[in-house]
Amino acid sequence: MKQAATSSPRVGRPGIAWAVPGVLFFVLFAVGPMLLVVYLSFTNWDGLGSFPSVSGTGNWERLWNDPTMRQAINLSLVLTAASWLIQTPIALLLGVWSAGRQKNRAVLSAIFFLPLLASSVALALLWKSLLDPNFGLIADIGPWIGLEHGNVLGDGTTAMAAVAFVASWQFIPFHTLLYQGGARQIPKSFYEAASIDGASGIRQFFSITLPQLRNTIITSSVLMVVGALTFFDTVLILTEGGPGTDTTIVPYLMYETGFQAYDMGYASAIATTLVVVATAVSLVMVRVSGFTAMRSTREGM
Repeated sequence: MKQAATSSPRVGRPGIAWAVPGVLFFVLFAVGPMLLVVYLSFTNWDGLGSFPSVSGTGNWERLWNDPTMRQAINLSLVLTAASWLIQTPIALLLGVWSAGRQKNRAVLSAIFFLPLLASSVALALLWKSLLDPNFGLIADIGPWIGLEHGNVLGDGTTAMAAVAFVASWQFIPFHTLLYQGGARQIPKSFYEAASIDGASGIRQFFSITLPQLRNTIITSSVLMVVGALTFFDTVLILTEGGPGTDTTIVPYLMYETGFQAYDMGYASAIATTLVVVATAVSLVMVRVSGFTAMRSTREGM
């Protein structure tokens, strides 16, 4: 007796309707505001009751000749380079270590990841208290580390170093998670074969771990660079761009121009420049690194 065939519901292919909510959200909260900022960069507006008045390319000419803007760009690049140089090796080593099976690894990893749980403002307030030259921890340990005055945030050189340190301390756990996930995807057979051949742990790290983490390093670096170029809240809390303008990076200059000087037109020109530069840098990094090829590091297995 032939058994009646059971019919299963036909599953249709996802149509363009599935993408409509995401596209609308992106247009409404990303593309729309960016186009508005570009328009405002060609106007004069105080951000209050009056309507923007078109000023042509006046804001852009001012931007091109503004020495404060050039200094802010240089400081942003310094902060970006310092953040990458500090965060990448530490996050890479911690990520590879936390992907292993060492004793107490889980407990120590949880401690390392604690800064990731707090907000940037809370962490900035914490470090500002610790770096207070009168009542903070730096007042006690300053003479022991060569800072007799203890006024770290009052000196241009040490203030930028403090900003880079706090930013790195805050975001190292995030990049550590990226490296931890990447390291756990490396097949154990690679290390077993290397051990049979007599390769040491250091040799295995440079010959196996680093090449296998290539795509992770690129992803982390792009996120790190774009994040450093748009860094703002910690500078606002720690130094307020000072002393003088020694820590006035581009995002803080944009905030200061728009919300303190009430010059929204010029602030919009700064914001547009920041978006263009951050996008261009990330695209160049992806292009130069060959990340667009997306070749699997496990190809042939």
